[in-house]
Amino acid sequence: MIRFVLTRLLRAVITIFAVVTFAFVVLRMSGDPAQVMLGPDVPQDAVDAFRKAWGLDQPLWVQYLAYIKSIFSGDFGVSMRDEASALHLVLERIPATLQLTVPALLLKLLIGIPAGVYAALHRQSFADRGVILLAIFGFTIPSFVMGLLLVLIFSVILGVLPSGGQDTWMHSILPTITMSIGGIGILARFSRSAMIEVMGQPYIRTASAKGLKWSDVVWGHALPNAAVPIVTIVGFMVGSLIAGAVVVESIFSWPGIGRLLVVSVSNRDLAVVQCILLMIAATMVISNLVVDLLYGWLDPRLRAQTAH
Repeated sequence: MIRFVLTRLLRAVITIFAVVTFAFVVLRMSGDPAQVMLGPDVPQDAVDAFRKAWGLDQPLWVQYLAYIKSIFSGDFGVSMRDEASALHLVLERIPATLQLTVPALLLKLLIGIPAGVYAALHRQSFADRGVILLAIFGFTIPSFVMGLLLVLIFSVILGVLPSGGQDTWMHSILPTITMSIGGIGILARFSRSAMIEVMGQPYIRTASAKGLKWSDVVWGHALPNAAVPIVTIVGFMVGSLIAGAVVVESIFSWPGIGRLLVVSVSNRDLAVVQCILLMIAATMVISNLVVDLLYGWLDPRLRAQTAH
């Protein structure tokens, strides 16, 4: 088990390091922050002074080593736009993002998984076909299309919900629904497939033949064995909470991390963008690490394979 955990930890560290390196190189190849911040009509002397002040005149490898060193010392840089700590700017946006992502994740879990399990237990029924249809509808429509559609219906036509902002709790309804619909469809589909596969296994028929209650067969035998693929999808959803908020927060003018990322990218605010990308990568890697550890707990065969 120790080797299993250490292998996953090493893989997580390598992944984060690769993401940090990739983001650093791509951001500096995508354009000159001095030209974006100062504008096209600024004299070259001002541009050169700006680049020197922020260390952009140094060779790329020098900037990279300085960046890695600052990360290990807990310094994530300073925003070129606000001249404030990049980490502080990002952290103050986290509550707004969590206000959307946490309820959206709960809706995915509380609706998607039970719907998929119910559809699997009533296969080929009207309810099963309805769940499949709604699941396909949910995960095939892009979030920006869904968001605009909800705004059109509930804000423009019906006028019952606000279309953007963060003034009251009602402002969070449409973006939360937008973020949850796709995940509900995905979880419903995978839960249904996993349950159908498990329900066809010999040990399920054996448990039923022994006279166990149907509820005990489902909850005690089927669901635990169907949990592995479901845990995979849930782990991916948890890891992509911040990344998934980018489009939704932009549509609904929600002042969270996603909207900050869009603004920072357009302004070439390197420190803020790097800090957000590092946070997204760390969230993804940590969630995948937790999923791997849950695999080892749910399926001891994985631990045995790693041990050898």
